Amino acid sequence: MTINTSRRGFLKSAAAAGAVLLVGTRPDGALAAASSETAQFNPFVKIDADGTVTAIVKHFEKGQGPATGLPTLIAEEIGLTMDQIEYEFAPSDPNVYNNLLFGPFQGTGGSTAMANSWLQYRQAGAAAREMLINAAAQSWGVDASGITIEDGIVKAGDKSAPIAEFVSAASQLDAPAEPRLKDPSEFRLIGNETVRRKDTAIKSNGQAMFAMDVHLPNQMIAMIKRPEAKGGIALGFDDSASKEVKGYISAAVLPNQAGVAVYAENTWAAIQARDALEVEWDMSGAETRNSDQIKAEIMAALEAEPTYNVNKADFAAVAAAIDGADKVVEKTFYFPLLAHAPMEPLNCTIEQTADGDIVLHDGAQMPTGPHMAYQQIFGLPAEKIHIKTMLAGGSFGRRATPDADYQVEAALAFVVTDRSRPVKLVWTREDDIRSGYYRPAFGHKVRVGLDAEGNIVGWQHQIAGQSVIKGTPFEAVLVHDGIDHSSVEGVSDSPYSIPGMAVGLTDTPKATTVLWWRSVGHTHTAYTMETMMDLVAEAAGRDPVEFRLAHLSDSGNPDQQRKAAVLKLAAEKANWGNAPEGRSQGIAVHKSFGSYAAEVVEISGDPESGIRIEKVTCAVDCGIAVNPDIVRAQMEGGIGYGIGHVMRDQITLTSGAVDQYNFPDYEPLRIGDIAAIDVHIMPSAEAPTGVGEPGTPPSAPALANAIKALSGLHVAQLPMEEHGVSFA
Repeated sequence: MTINTSRRGFLKSAAAAGAVLLVGTRPDGALAAASSETAQFNPFVKIDADGTVTAIVKHFEKGQGPATGLPTLIAEEIGLTMDQIEYEFAPSDPNVYNNLLFGPFQGTGGSTAMANSWLQYRQAGAAAREMLINAAAQSWGVDASGITIEDGIVKAGDKSAPIAEFVSAASQLDAPAEPRLKDPSEFRLIGNETVRRKDTAIKSNGQAMFAMDVHLPNQMIAMIKRPEAKGGIALGFDDSASKEVKGYISAAVLPNQAGVAVYAENTWAAIQARDALEVEWDMSGAETRNSDQIKAEIMAALEAEPTYNVNKADFAAVAAAIDGADKVVEKTFYFPLLAHAPMEPLNCTIEQTADGDIVLHDGAQMPTGPHMAYQQIFGLPAEKIHIKTMLAGGSFGRRATPDADYQVEAALAFVVTDRSRPVKLVWTREDDIRSGYYRPAFGHKVRVGLDAEGNIVGWQHQIAGQSVIKGTPFEAVLVHDGIDHSSVEGVSDSPYSIPGMAVGLTDTPKATTVLWWRSVGHTHTAYTMETMMDLVAEAAGRDPVEFRLAHLSDSGNPDQQRKAAVLKLAAEKANWGNAPEGRSQGIAVHKSFGSYAAEVVEISGDPESGIRIEKVTCAVDCGIAVNPDIVRAQMEGGIGYGIGHVMRDQITLTSGAVDQYNFPDYEPLRIGDIAAIDVHIMPSAEAPTGVGEPGTPPSAPALANAIKALSGLHVAQLPMEEHGVSFA
């Protein structure tokens, strides 16, 4: 069962257990090791006196697999079985547990968990292995070069002993500066198809502690009554009716006036009391637009000169080349707001210790954000704030807001009490759908010119939509020359060789709070690029696969070669071009988060009576697949997430208020929506890249291309069910 603890508590408990070997890094990145009594750094590996090995996992677990992947790296390097290593989540400390790809910030996202931990955790495991071996060499009086560790047993000739015998001695040694990492030929766990998730058992038997499962003694449940539209503020309230609800305690306007906190003894009482509460709102500064107005603004921006020349192209020359082309293919796309809708709605629990410390129990995706916010809210130094990271039932980006929204909400709901009772903030599904953060709305307008031989002579690509990054604390770091790269990723950096490509971007006003959503900008850029590639291939009279490969033919470009390889593999495994009678196929390929994924969707039926998705064939190159079982699961999940949303989902606004409430009108993918998914992992010697998100971008365009091949209908505006397609 996963244990959650602070750094102070971690070291204290380690000391109480006797000699412990801790291996990790100092803030300067150098490897370090010590016994529990002298540890002055944050470890990645803890080996107790009884030989129990624990991986300190710095990335939170929302289902994507770091609680298995990171222990795998350590177990591989030390020489353990997966049954011989446990895990616990790291404390909030960005000095050492930072995401190496995020800078001085601890967080999980962007499919970076394995990519940034690959060497870090292997080096910590290798250092622990060498220290144990050196301790054994001293004890046995033999040369260290002849000692190995296999399945947790230290061996040298006829001598053998469990690693527990050498923990005490090893803890007194210095960590090697550059421990030898195992060669891939020595791997027994990394890439092993039989390795299964470490958290499966506890999630199956009910032992797993998700954030929603936290129940502290004497805690209160808090729910927030929020305005119908973004920007409203609470002036006061009448809780006369709420007082009639059994279990109701009190209510208070939040210090920022963004809502009213309702406190109760249990969740049901909090829901009922909140429903009964009458709030006086000031809506003078609130959003009032409807979805049609927001769409019209985006579409108008596509027709105007773009604000930013993303790839510094000669717009006039590209337009002239297209105007003079033999054929012109032109399409305009629209992508609506989308909710994240994870299975576990947002929640967290906050308490104050007898020493005045603040403790947050949370499925903390980016703990540095709330940690910094709490220092300001409570006026405490960093060491007085503790975040206990719990398991989370999904996120898709929702638990990683730049302003730590729900954690701040919990803190404000707590700070206005006398702090004698813990406060558990709970969002309902309706709260999540109606008052959350959304994938921004975007539009694309694409014009492609072809010569008489069917070659591209110009590709004009206009993008307009709501920036995720601008207006947030990340703007100074992630926005360059005014361009939010997440708005254009997947187009401006496409591996395709496309002559005469010009990319323009215009930001449009945000209608509500927008946020990165599984695969971020790739959700709309991949759809546009990959359905356009099919349309252009058709205009050129060429097969979609062959046409793509012609634009990925640079043998000296690894990006193109890896993308071409997964495209070929997916086409081969799907028996491309030979679909059974009554079926059609669509294909798409895309690079995102360092990984390459190609997908073939095979469908039957027709758009009017109902499309049935018979099979999705996926090929993925994510570098070395540390845990192939998890890679397949993540690709399957990403495919379902992408397809499910384009089939029927959107968030719409009426006078600034979200229309959708719950799963009946924001319907997730059903298990019967896709008959089968077949995932193939490309063998690779490259360092691992992400798999949490790359399965999503190609799934929707592959489906759209299959529908076009079947019926001639090209769906350029989503969701599909609102634009001419029904599903069986």
